[in-house]
Amino acid sequence: MLRVDLLEIIRNGEGSGIEFKRDDIRAEALAKEIVALANFKGGRIILGVEDNGNISGIAKADLEEWVMNICATNVHPRLIPYYEEIEMGEHKVAIISLDMGISKPYVVRHNNREDIYVRIGSTSRLATREEQARLFQAGGILHVEILPVPRTTFADLDKRRLEDYFGRVRGISDLPVRDGEWVQLLINLELMVETEYSVEVCTIAGLILFGRTPKKFLPQAGVEWVAFPGTEKDYDTRDRATLDAPLVALWNRNGEQIEGGLLDLLVSKVRQHASREVLSEDYLTRKIKWDFAPEAVREGVINAFVHRDWTRPTDIEVCLYEDRLEIVSPGPLPNNVTVERMKLGLRVPRNPILIQTLRDYGYVEHMGMGVRNKIIKGMIEHNGKEPIFIADEDRLAVMLLRC
Repeated sequence: MLRVDLLEIIRNGEGSGIEFKRDDIRAEALAKEIVALANFKGGRIILGVEDNGNISGIAKADLEEWVMNICATNVHPRLIPYYEEIEMGEHKVAIISLDMGISKPYVVRHNNREDIYVRIGSTSRLATREEQARLFQAGGILHVEILPVPRTTFADLDKRRLEDYFGRVRGISDLPVRDGEWVQLLINLELMVETEYSVEVCTIAGLILFGRTPKKFLPQAGVEWVAFPGTEKDYDTRDRATLDAPLVALWNRNGEQIEGGLLDLLVSKVRQHASREVLSEDYLTRKIKWDFAPEAVREGVINAFVHRDWTRPTDIEVCLYEDRLEIVSPGPLPNNVTVERMKLGLRVPRNPILIQTLRDYGYVEHMGMGVRNKIIKGMIEHNGKEPIFIADEDRLAVMLLRC
């Protein structure tokens, strides 16, 4: 790093990715800052700078060796940061540069404990239970979709949909007969799980896909639908509903849909308020004209479910405005996925069971190109307007623009 660049960083002060410390910091305190940045998006720790930006310099002998030893013994999994020292007039400062960790969560090992720290603004603090779950999820150690949903039983699943999925879709000829056999099959496929005292409950994935009323047991399982008359949120609405149903529809043996699922209920709401009947070109028949490409609406809603962060206790939101349709999925994009990478088809499955099951039904693109082929291409062909994607730490919003 150039001296002029370092001066600019110091001038701007501490932030989410910048921490100033004296070089007499304790080993466990430095490990805390290293872990917090690795669990965030990486950053820099500058040793020899006071909290107010004054340069006090470093004096500790063998400082680089000391830092590397902390990263090897106090930080787990082990990290190897980039270390450099820069002359700043009569003082010298050390810069510890950290990339975003790929083996989250990182912990501080000290006094026979392992503590997980996160970065919130310019502060490093202990992670809450929910934040720890997200870090385990980001590191691929935990798939939240297989966590148990308390108070649920096999009776809370729609057996008709299970028979349709395993019989018609999966082609299993010898379906279970007794409830106990069904439970064992679902446990094997992580749609149910056996908890302590041999109590079998539904997993999040099992309840979302096949639960009769998933929201009864999992508050974030539904969809909040609102149609506003203008271009902003308002108390005045044209339609509002909290939708709660199994995610997948029900078909008969001939492959004819006989009961819609949550996806179908939502698309029906959009169709009710964002489509109309028009005469065909021959003026003899009528057809449905959509304000948005139907395949883009459907794909946007499906993605909101299969890629959402189920640790977030909020519903998916689908809001219709005068000029757009917004589909908001709780939680950030997983790991190193960005909007641009998502558009190109980068896939980091956060909920593989949901994805695979919807793929079995034919809801999901097999090559991970649904965003590009259905949402972007679909809307451009429909009205020439490319969708807008907004991603931050709290949500992914997809905006489909009206004509």
